[in-house]
Amino acid sequence: MTKMAAKKSARTKTTAYEVSEHLRKPAEMAAYLDAWLDEAPEDAAGIARALGDIARAKGMSQVAKDAGLSRESLYRALSAEGNPSFSTILKVAKALGVRASFTGRAEWRLTPRSS
Repeated sequence: MTKMAAKKSARTKTTAYEVSEHLRKPAEMAAYLDAWLDEAPEDAAGIARALGDIARAKGMSQVAKDAGLSRESLYRALSAEGNPSFSTILKVAKALGVRASFTGRAEWRLTPRSS
């Protein structure tokens, strides 16, 4: 095999995209949840996973503490298999610094909480 052929067979190295690395500000978090609600408003598991992404960005232990939940129960509730109660969703949203507001025909908009 020539050197030229060896170079052509080199593989591109890829890494997994971790959305939680890009969710630092409450406005970014709210926009991410809004996108989930716009694209898949009936996908409760997907929305719970989106909350989990944001919780990982803020630090799961701190979010669990702020929400008054154990870290394990928070992981479980926001996993792909989880089915969090509305109460848990509200506690997590508050801990994350976002809130839900409803407008019109069940349209959701999450906005950053003002301190």
